[in-house]
Amino acid sequence: MQASDIGLVGLGVMGENLALNLERNGFAVSGFDLDATKRQSFSARTQNLKAQTADSLAQLVASLQVPRRVWLMVPSGAPVDAVLTELRPLLAAGDVLIDGGNTLFTDTQRRIAALEGSGILYVGAGVSGGEEGALRGPALMPGGSPEAWPLVKPLLQAIAAKADDGQPCCDWMGHGGAGHFVKMVHNGIEYADMQMICEAYWLMQQCLGMSAAEMSPVFAHWNEGKLGSYLIGITADILKHTDPETGDALVNVILDTAEQKGTGKWTSQIALDMGVTAPTIADAVFARTISAIQPERAAASHILKGPAAKVAGEREDVLPKIQRALLAAKLCAYAQGFALLKAADREHQWALPMAKVASVWRAGCIIRAHLLEDMRRALAANNDLPNLLVDSHFAHVMADCEQDLREVVAMAALNGVAVPAFMSALSYYDAYRSARLPANLLQAQRDYFGAHAYQRTDRPGKFHTRWGA
Repeated sequence: MQASDIGLVGLGVMGENLALNLERNGFAVSGFDLDATKRQSFSARTQNLKAQTADSLAQLVASLQVPRRVWLMVPSGAPVDAVLTELRPLLAAGDVLIDGGNTLFTDTQRRIAALEGSGILYVGAGVSGGEEGALRGPALMPGGSPEAWPLVKPLLQAIAAKADDGQPCCDWMGHGGAGHFVKMVHNGIEYADMQMICEAYWLMQQCLGMSAAEMSPVFAHWNEGKLGSYLIGITADILKHTDPETGDALVNVILDTAEQKGTGKWTSQIALDMGVTAPTIADAVFARTISAIQPERAAASHILKGPAAKVAGEREDVLPKIQRALLAAKLCAYAQGFALLKAADREHQWALPMAKVASVWRAGCIIRAHLLEDMRRALAANNDLPNLLVDSHFAHVMADCEQDLREVVAMAALNGVAVPAFMSALSYYDAYRSARLPANLLQAQRDYFGAHAYQRTDRPGKFHTRWGA
């Protein structure tokens, strides 16, 4: 058999589907997995295709064209390091390693540094789109050794999703850990987006008395307009499914405890480390953590008092407000994500192509949405835009929607309905548009108990007051 164009290590659902995608696009693929059952499954699925199954990493490497390209789709952390330890002596200068897992960007930077003397090139590639995206076309966010890009670009752009203008949803993000950082922020925005959609659903149920079947066409209608996105679309589909065992809406019999893999937490932690305000992303993470203590919440529901949710108005009046509130909150979450990208770019000197980030997210990925084309245009016009919200187009959208966000948040508060993402988005918007905040009093307090000093509004310098004197 001819030498393969690329090797895939890790033949789980994602790895196998990426291999099939590569083969469908004309590339010969070799696959390997430690699990013999997965190797057998891959061999059976690719029996009549340009693919071969290796029984060891050494056999996989021997089957590849030079320079060799090896794509790892194994769990992040120690498993990646273990595979790299075994692969390194099998590779030569000029060969390329691609890590397609949800890897923390600092791990990617560490691995690039460790391989530097060997001449082996390393790419940290964010992959988004789930198992269907891996097979049909994911969004790809590669970064790492710049010399690797010409060697992997033809393969990655061939298998990537294509936006409406035909452009592949794959572009070079920058050196070092840039690619994995962009994917991490993508996931942080994803957390916020999902939480806000859940809050819109919850408001419809708690304050409008709507059933899942009644909500489904509402989300389907929203999906045809400015809110059009993958997540809105699947929400409309989810809400129309019936549980065959109970006859109830399937969503109603799913336990309300959300799980997470940690990328939203990483985004929030790194935002704190970098001094970037990303409260809506963080509150989406905390919404999952509080959902996980379901027995504790159930007990507290019998102890803690508050208003009982009641019908808060006519549906035809309230639903458009929730729709516009969701749009405004969604923009705030994206603004926070891009602000974090900007801060990281300043710190790491990646030269992140902000417009290309938005472009790559337009199709294939979980947060793909109509809004991203407008974001691409705004960032293409001004890569140094300090915040998406101050772009003239988005400032106009917020002006149209901010009152609805206020009314929806007030409705939720008065009815005792938890909407942490909506609330934090509104507070973020109001804080960001405030020329003055009460941090002056906070600085006085810090100076009072800790002599931390403060700055004045009327002259430069640091000042301390002996408050108790």
